[in-house]
Amino acid sequence: MVAIIDYDAGNIKSVEKALLSLGEEAVITRDKDEILAADHVILPGVGAFGDAMDKIRRYGLEEIIKEVVAKGTPFLGICLGLQLLFESSEETVGVEGLGILKGKIVKIPDNQGLKVPHIGWNSLKFPNKGRLYEGIEEDSYVYFVHSYYLQADEPEIVVATTDYATHIHASVEKGNVFACQFHPEKSSDVGLQILRNFINIGR
Repeated sequence: MVAIIDYDAGNIKSVEKALLSLGEEAVITRDKDEILAADHVILPGVGAFGDAMDKIRRYGLEEIIKEVVAKGTPFLGICLGLQLLFESSEETVGVEGLGILKGKIVKIPDNQGLKVPHIGWNSLKFPNKGRLYEGIEEDSYVYFVHSYYLQADEPEIVVATTDYATHIHASVEKGNVFACQFHPEKSSDVGLQILRNFINIGR
């Protein structure tokens, strides 16, 4: 069973729908026992960093997320869910993220007349081998919606990048923790393969 963490962030139902299309049992929940019992856990999200961290803490989810990661359950952050795994964001200065991974979230610069937020399809490069990208060709396109992007402190955890006004760390993997800045659930067959690869980890 896959637990999708519910902290009132947007886009949760589309993640559930994608998992169901893969034949997976998925539950949207903030119940500690359900989350800890799941064999895979996903932290999705669309919205503001500070508001999201406030809700995660208000619902008592920070400790649960860290317990899931500590016990080795495969854990996937999507979009805002990626950003929350890191230490801080320029979007909400002074608010600490989960700090599970080292790095910061910064604003996409105004550059070359490109619009921010970045909304649309961009291709991926794979600087390091990633388990999420087994069977996926480099330069495959995935769907992004974001105004802020990751600068990871550890280059070795960056498994996918893209370029939009700047060089963007688009996906990371470290141990049992995985994250994508883009939306695999909205990225057609490539995105479904990424989710399938995640679900197969540890099985």
